[in-house]
Amino acid sequence: MAVFLRVRLKRLSKRQDSLVRAARTILDMVGEPKSELSVELVGDGRMRRLNRVYRGKDRTTDVLAFAMRETKSPCRKLLGDVVISVPTATRQAKEAGRSLNEEIAALLVHGVLHLCGYDHERNEREAARMRRRERAVLRAMEAVPCLLKRRVRQAKRRL
Repeated sequence: MAVFLRVRLKRLSKRQDSLVRAARTILDMVGEPKSELSVELVGDGRMRRLNRVYRGKDRTTDVLAFAMRETKSPCRKLLGDVVISVPTATRQAKEAGRSLNEEIAALLVHGVLHLCGYDHERNEREAARMRRRERAVLRAMEAVPCLLKRRVRQAKRRL
């Protein structure tokens, strides 16, 4: 299984191996161990454009999932793309009182479940089913790996 990662943010240091490992673990847990996945970390501007173009909603969002198996793609191994807005994830993590790594892990699980056919927007029953599956996958992951770290700009001291 291959996980392709792309980061479009300059002030973010990624732990690529940890993020890829977490994505592979999630794929295993949802029964897609041989599938390929693309993960992209973006800013709010890009996420807003994607949300506007593909969902008709002119605002940023935390995660978008683009399933490849719903299309007539000749590549059946590619499950799809998960796009995560890091600034939105950062805000949500602060509001929820959890780490950015926990938030990114939760959004990655959420996006992968969408690719597997779960859809919380369909109805309340499906939303509850998806929430249960998200919790089960996150619990099974045990400790959330360190996926990201913010780069800190070092201020130059004037003497």
